[in-house]
Amino acid sequence: MDGQRRIYHWGVTSVVALQCIVGGIMGALRLEPFLGVIRHLGYPDYFMTILGLSYVLAGLTLLAPGVPRLKEWAYAGLVFNYTGATLSHLAIRDGSETLIAPIIFGVLTMASWSLCSPNLRP
Repeated sequence: MDGQRRIYHWGVTSVVALQCIVGGIMGALRLEPFLGVIRHLGYPDYFMTILGLSYVLAGLTLLAPGVPRLKEWAYAGLVFNYTGATLSHLAIRDGSETLIAPIIFGVLTMASWSLCSPNLRP
């Protein structure tokens, strides 16, 4: 991987991983604003603990060296999560402002994956 691509990859990956870790901890602890959002979408509170722990594990995995298969699973899980969040907001007819964050983080996740060195992929 050339130097510039590596910088872009780690820049984007750091943003996604930080969001996963911080957001995951807040979600697992069922803190606002995440708890209000999950209730608004109609999901049970315990779902936040499951999602939060998954987020933290995904964020840590993206930063971990030498685990390409696990990283693929983390990337796939994050894409499913951000797609599900977008569709959940659409299903209850939320405003377009609620779609911005999941779409942006979904795009950043896919950008991180696409910038990843091909020899690190399984």
